[in-house]
Amino acid sequence: MAERVAILLAAGVSSRMNTQLPKVLHEVTGRPMLAYVLDACRSVGTDKIYVVVGFGADQVKERFSGASDIVWVEQAEQKGTAHAVGCCREHLKDFRGQTLVLCGDGPLIRAKTLQTLIDKHEAEHSAATLATAVLEDPTGYGRIVRDAYGNIQGIVEDSDCSPAQKAIREVNPSYYLFHNQALFAALEQVKPDNVKGEYYLTDALSVLIATGHKVVAITAVRPEEAMGVNSRAQLSVASKIMQQRIQQEMMENGVTIVDPDNTWIDARAQIGQDTVIEPFTYIHGPIRIGRGCRIGPFAYLRDDTVIENDVVLGVFTEVKDVTLADGVRARHHSYLGDAVIGRNVNIGAGSITANFDGKTISRTTVGDDCYIGSGTVLIAPLVLQAGAHVGAGTVVSQEDVDKLTEEQERR
Repeated sequence: MAERVAILLAAGVSSRMNTQLPKVLHEVTGRPMLAYVLDACRSVGTDKIYVVVGFGADQVKERFSGASDIVWVEQAEQKGTAHAVGCCREHLKDFRGQTLVLCGDGPLIRAKTLQTLIDKHEAEHSAATLATAVLEDPTGYGRIVRDAYGNIQGIVEDSDCSPAQKAIREVNPSYYLFHNQALFAALEQVKPDNVKGEYYLTDALSVLIATGHKVVAITAVRPEEAMGVNSRAQLSVASKIMQQRIQQEMMENGVTIVDPDNTWIDARAQIGQDTVIEPFTYIHGPIRIGRGCRIGPFAYLRDDTVIENDVVLGVFTEVKDVTLADGVRARHHSYLGDAVIGRNVNIGAGSITANFDGKTISRTTVGDDCYIGSGTVLIAPLVLQAGAHVGAGTVVSQEDVDKLTEEQERR
């Protein structure tokens, strides 16, 4: 197998997003856009990933600080995609393997498509291979120009297209695979001879073709995968497409989602077989839900919550950073935050954990087989022993529990 690295372009400023946050950090179903591109690269066996950053570089680095396979490359001045790739020259000047070049703002990328690109590149022994898409509306994309035999002759950016070229529907969604040495040799000959006065990576392909190298284009990118995110509206569209993917996979794995259009599930969530997700449920964060649960309608799950098996969370129930053991029932209008709830505990309607006193967040522990009556307030920090029975409308503090324990011991 050939050695393979990736270069991800993540330095640009998005004026259309109207944001102070680096574009690649905007989230799609709970994860930064860049995270999806990184995952796709890792899935096809990249040894190192060179991420080119510029605007908000420190924020991007901090968000992915735990990744040992990332090499950060700074592009101090944005002069185009070829210039961005060229910033990696010192790192890769002696590398003789394959180099993927992708955009960091394409969260809908799939590893399967990258593998198709790699297979084609290796089968053709080409200097460069790109994966293309065919779109109903190609506006904004570089057009693929082919000869009468179907061989690629180059890519013309949308702003440089003639009227005839604008009618071409095969586009360049920026999925590239190069022989690394050919790539950097071609970059040396790229000139900013275009409307924007930028150094285009697409011109490196023209250089390779003109100098007799083999360049291949395979139509392998689905229309949805071709979409980069350049506006808040496109971010919303990408999130909806990703949500459909997430829910489809979960349903294939045995989860019932009653109304997918009115359910939102974070990309980091895990849900077990035969669990039912009722309408208007919002699951946000790395939530884990076990088997045979029923969640919702109108439930809100967030912040590292773990739900084990056969748990029922009903209408207008919110949980945050909670572990709920097997058999817990919290059917109506409850809030459980920063708590561990034991097996077979019943949480009555309107009961809450009061976990924040204005300064400190504290935790509540409820033992197995407890009964918590309707309208109960459990004031943290609090530990309720197994089998405790709390009547409806009770306000319980640790001081109350300790006093009751002392009385029972005196008796």
